[in-house]
Parts: sequence; C-alpha cells; structure tokens
Amino acid sequence: SQINKQAISKYIENGGVFAISTGRLRAGIVSRAKELGLKGVVSCCQGSVILDIQTEELFLNGGIPNAIAVKICEKMEEMGLHIHVYGLWSYYSNMDDEPLKWYENIVKHKAKLVTDKPISTFVKENGLDVCKILAIVAPSDNEKVREELKKMQFVGCSVTKSSEYLVEVLNENYSKGTAVEFLAKRYNIPIEKVIGVGDQSNDVSMIQTAGLGVAVKNASESLKAEADYVCEYTNEEHAIARIIEKFGYTEE
Repeated sequence: SQINKQAISKYIENGGVFAISTGRLRAGIVSRAKELGLKGVVSCCQGSVILDIQTEELFLNGGIPNAIAVKICEKMEEMGLHIHVYGLWSYYSNMDDEPLKWYENIVKHKAKLVTDKPISTFVKENGLDVCKILAIVAPSDNEKVREELKKMQFVGCSVTKSSEYLVEVLNENYSKGTAVEFLAKRYNIPIEKVIGVGDQSNDVSMIQTAGLGVAVKNASESLKAEADYVCEYTNEEHAIARIIEKFGYTEE
C-alpha cells in the first residue's frame, strides 16, 4: 500500500535498513523491490537465493540437487498434485488450470508449461537448477500433503507451507532464518537489532532468529505462537507501516 511504501521510504531516509525475504522466485521479487526504491540485498525462494537488487549479482544460490528434485516431482506426480518447479529466473507448471491463473495473478509472473511429458522427466532431461518445488493444494489437504511428503525424507530437504494453498519443498540448509543471519552480517547489524515480520509457517525461522519476531494480526496460529509480538493490524491494514512506527525508531 502507499502507506507502507511511505513508511519504508521514511525509515530508509532516516538510516534504517529494510529488506524483503520471500518465497517468490528471483524474477518475481526484484521488480517489486525496485518499485519500492530499495537498494542492497533481497532474499527469495525462502532464503535459498540472495542477490543484489540493482546488479542482480548472486550472493547465494542454495538449491535442491537435480536427482533429489526429480524424486520429489515423481512423488508429487504420484499424488496427482499441481506442481511448480522453480529455477532461478523461471518456474514451470505441470497443469494449465484455474489454480495456475490464480497463482500467476498473485506473483505477477507467468509459468512455463510442461504438459507434453511428466515434469519430473523435464527436470531430469534438462538438468534443471532447482531452487524449490511447490504444490498448489486445497486448504483442507495442506497438512495431509505436507505429512506425506515429509515421510519420504528427501535427503537434505525440508517441507513447509507459505499459505494454506501452498506446500513447498526446499534445501533444508536454507530458510528465512538463515537469510536474516546473512542480511544482518552483510549490513553489520547485531541480530538483536533486527525485526522480522511474517504471516505464515515458513516465516517461523525468520521471527525466531530476529531480535524481535512479529506476527501480523492475520498470521497463522502456529506463527503467532512463536512471535514475540502480535501486531493488532493485518497486512491489509498497513501492518508494516504500523510496526515501523512502533519499533523502528526506538533505542531498545
């Protein structure tokens, strides 16, 4: 919102550092960061990819090994799931349907369709460099799908959700929490001076790592349980601006 943009700009003008950490792919967040006038570093794909906003130089690229990515896709295909495979710049979908249109509208980035062969075969044949693998599911199936994927114990991978409709598999060595550590070190900011704000379970590591972990009003209950502070505003009520105003200028 314009109120959030103004609050972020004012905070930066006064010497604050503001960074985005998102599950979106590289191409889906750099343009938004530039729109906000942000400079420096942005974290995407749940902390597994970190890059410079202006030069787009990669500082970190911690993806899923191709052979493991193929196995994850095969299991998701067996489960009949709507699958997205994230590369550095593009993502690929095995279904062209209404959920895909919904997702594309949210991330403002079109998927490349793979409907002529199993997406697992496509990943293997192209030796795809995979940042993460996502499944679009019904909210009522989210937990069941996550538990089924966790049972597979894909080597070096973790399973999480970024919304009630999305289940994600990523390299377990990277998270929004490791991104907080990376950003704090890069900007030479003590971790206790970092505020992390989120709304979903994939934000848990971030708010646990930050000196102050904040959940917005409409956050998942699991995230609220881990937060140091629950904001009285939702993300639709300019929560970021409210949090900056409340905590961004204090000496505590």
